Amino acid sequence: MKKIHEIMNRSYRIKDFVLLGLRLVLAYGFFNPAIMKLKDIDSIAEWFEMINIPLPVLNAYLATGTELLGAILLTLGLLNRWISIPLIITMIVAIVTVHWGNGFDAGDNGFEIPLYYILMLLTLLSFGAGKCSLDQFLKLNRIEN
Repeated sequence: MKKIHEIMNRSYRIKDFVLLGLRLVLAYGFFNPAIMKLKDIDSIAEWFEMINIPLPVLNAYLATGTELLGAILLTLGLLNRWISIPLIITMIVAIVTVHWGNGFDAGDNGFEIPLYYILMLLTLLSFGAGKCSLDQFLKLNRIEN
């Protein structure tokens, strides 16, 4: 039992690398869809209108901008607590408008992946970007972890 306790105490040493990995995976996940939306924003606005998202042109730009800015800030580890909030909202909207009716499974275009993103973003919202980040370098991590 003592050995397990010792291992658990040491596991906290990798926390910052886990947060870095989490940020980079999320950034990658948001970047490609943002670039695809950016390349054909008019089609995205038309699609948003088809699925009854209000103000489809504005929301197409908001979703694209949030995802693109999110990918950049997550990669840099800059303002991750702040950008997590609009990214979570974007994922909730995606679940409600696109994925919910397809069930849970990602293979069926369900809400599995956006839910995982929300959980990862909540982790960053709770713990911040970690020590491997611009937030740490610029001393922007004002909330104690």
